[in-house]
Amino acid sequence: MIKAIEKVIDLGDGRTITIETGKLAKQADGAVVVKMGNTFLLATVVSANDAREDVDFMPLSVEYKEKFASVGRFPGGFLKREARPSDNEILVSRLVDRALRPLFPDDYHAETFVTVNLVSADAEIMPDALAGLAASAALAVSDIPFGGPISEIRVARVNGEYILHPTVTELESADLDVIVGATYDNILMVEGEMDEVSEAELLEAMKIAHDAIKIQCKAQMELAEMVGATVKREYNHEENDEELKQKIWDATYDKVLAVAGVGNPDKHARKAAFDAIRDEFIESNYTEEDEVPTGLIHKYYHDVEKEAVRRAILDQAIRLDGRKTDEIRPIWSEVGYLPGPHGSSIFTRGETQSLTTVTLGTKLDEKRIDEVMFQGSNRFLLHYNFPPFSTGDARPVRGLSRREVGHGNLALRALKGMIPEEYPYVVRVVSDILESNGSSSMATVCAGTLALMDAGVQIKKPVSGIAMGLITDAKTGQFAVLSDILGDEDHLGDMDFKVTGTKDGITATQMDIKVDGLSYEILEKALNQAKDGRMHILGKILETMSEPRKDFKDHTPRIIAMKIPKDMIGSVIGPGGKIIQEIQASTGAVITIEEDGNWGKVSISASDLDSITAAENKIKSIVAVPEVGEIYKGKVKSIVPFGAFVEIIPGKDGLLHISEIEWRRLDKVEDVLKEGDEVEVKLIEVDQRSGKLKLSRKVLLPRPERK
Repeated sequence: MIKAIEKVIDLGDGRTITIETGKLAKQADGAVVVKMGNTFLLATVVSANDAREDVDFMPLSVEYKEKFASVGRFPGGFLKREARPSDNEILVSRLVDRALRPLFPDDYHAETFVTVNLVSADAEIMPDALAGLAASAALAVSDIPFGGPISEIRVARVNGEYILHPTVTELESADLDVIVGATYDNILMVEGEMDEVSEAELLEAMKIAHDAIKIQCKAQMELAEMVGATVKREYNHEENDEELKQKIWDATYDKVLAVAGVGNPDKHARKAAFDAIRDEFIESNYTEEDEVPTGLIHKYYHDVEKEAVRRAILDQAIRLDGRKTDEIRPIWSEVGYLPGPHGSSIFTRGETQSLTTVTLGTKLDEKRIDEVMFQGSNRFLLHYNFPPFSTGDARPVRGLSRREVGHGNLALRALKGMIPEEYPYVVRVVSDILESNGSSSMATVCAGTLALMDAGVQIKKPVSGIAMGLITDAKTGQFAVLSDILGDEDHLGDMDFKVTGTKDGITATQMDIKVDGLSYEILEKALNQAKDGRMHILGKILETMSEPRKDFKDHTPRIIAMKIPKDMIGSVIGPGGKIIQEIQASTGAVITIEEDGNWGKVSISASDLDSITAAENKIKSIVAVPEVGEIYKGKVKSIVPFGAFVEIIPGKDGLLHISEIEWRRLDKVEDVLKEGDEVEVKLIEVDQRSGKLKLSRKVLLPRPERK
């Protein structure tokens, strides 16, 4: 048996993380197994030796996959094998990708594939944060050039205490849950959800996580030394022309800086002005017969554009669209724009626009989830769509992108805590982005708040969101924090920091940092400036709609919830579902029942309140305990020689003896009653041993006078 090389990380509370290499997947460029308890993650990395022609970016692919065998389960469906990635697998892949991608050399363009498989799972250990450590460790033991190592750690706050790598049970009572990714020196990525925490509390969580990440990065460095992987491969993936680069810089920089310093709020007009400078350079220096190095020109001109835009902000305090660094673009919004959905809104901020709808449904509309680490259902759904026309791109739609899954999840985290507890409706929010130039996910949060209020969902508090940017100069120490960033400011800047929250605190955040050495002082300034921006945007939302509608719209299905004793669920359902089907058929309502501890949770929905009330009364009559002396309107179910059996409440029959039908003596029951007749009776006795019910009709009739 091959002996693996191991490095053990002591978490300080009796738990450990082990990184193992040299035993599995040895033909990959790098492979490790990360173990924590019974959770094992196998991470591999393979990178091509050469880059393809005309590739000027990092073609990185990160795949995280959870194997059902890891928990001893079969996959669902007909194929009984793992299929397309679940939303959770996509989100974890994005978490890892966002931390790794900035750390590859700018001139490294070989196709690189990082694969992380969950091969053994522990129900109490969350594997998502461990995936970042595993991926980085696989790179650390390879010869692939990489500016890491990095690691990712989940930190949660439970009962006021910050916990690293919390268990699944601990997370259930956490009011802060974030994953932080970082190198030994710098934070790279933050993502998570919170229960209205302050900026200072979020910053404290980031610091605690980073201190622990340093230990995990150090362990990877030592592991790389143990396996002799400190020397990385040589490569040459770019052909450069320094003379052309300088020529473009000299000819275009001042012109680009002049355009950047004007401040034009029209995205397409700005692009046309920048493109014109580049095209003028080409026309001035090349003829139709010349072979134009288009790729290099575009690359070098991009660098000129990036530097000019950044200098305009740092030196002149002028942003691309002319705003101040803390200024929010013009906002307009409206609700009820679409008559068909149960709620709708339009939210427009500058050149970013979301058309959002809300649909309210019953338990039958829940999203069923059958994943490796989670089985259950979701009652609050948020879907985000980003069609190409929103940015003026002429290209087809090719299915759901990972970006759409990630942005939708961020907006969902921002809003889900504001849905009332025990809410009887299943809620689906759909954001269609119609225009985009900066933070459409934050527009989704704002539009979602308005659409929920328009639908009459009694949300706890309105939520707004903002995306922050950053421009820094390491040489001079200059920096500028930008509120409500444009798409270009995100692309050319050093940070994309999205923050959502209510007036009382943060509900969700997502941050990607693209520059080394970002201090906590700058992060604190960004968070506080983000709070000011959020409050401004929240004020604009409340100008459009200050509170949820008092009632639903006319075409919204009505739902009420009630609880019944658990031992009465069978009585309401009836043999083979006969009773509940009969109630639904007679009232037009839809009824669902599920167990909840010692109770049965009953949900009744219909298009009108009369149907709901009728169904509710029928259920109440079933679960009601018959009381002696009460009068019931029952139905004759069967007739026997000695009387009639009358159903006084669904599923409960009593005997109406022939002597109790009328005061006069009857020869046959059929002289007065027949099956199906409705008759008023009084419960006169409940047999203490058998529980049988004895009824009387005659006591409700006038007693004839004696002659």
